[in-house]
Amino acid sequence: MANVTQNRPLSPHLQVYKLIPTMVMSIVHRITGGALYFGTLLVAWWLIAAATGQGYFELVNWIMGSIIGRLVLLGYTWALLHHMLGGFRHFIWDLGYGFDPAVSTKMAKATLVGSLCLTALVWIVGIVIRLI
Repeated sequence: MANVTQNRPLSPHLQVYKLIPTMVMSIVHRITGGALYFGTLLVAWWLIAAATGQGYFELVNWIMGSIIGRLVLLGYTWALLHHMLGGFRHFIWDLGYGFDPAVSTKMAKATLVGSLCLTALVWIVGIVIRLI
């Protein structure tokens, strides 16, 4: 019996591919989708604490108000907004637009910049409202 696997080409590996913005944003979109599961657990924890009683709610608020808690909430905010903008990008593709490489690269970069700017805006508005 002949060995047919000797004539098969090897599958390209990660060293062969050049990372382009659309690839990176696709990977980050998947990662942020996974991170949203964790963030949703935090929101549920906060709501359960609110329903449980004042003492437990104050404990959860203290944890979320700590530096580490705020960093986690900042990351959750960014993941939520980045995933949302990535979803809009995919929706545009579903409509049949934006497949040109130059356009899809601009959309990928805009997703990253937009998510960072929106995260900063949300946190600035939140801080201002808290100070009022």
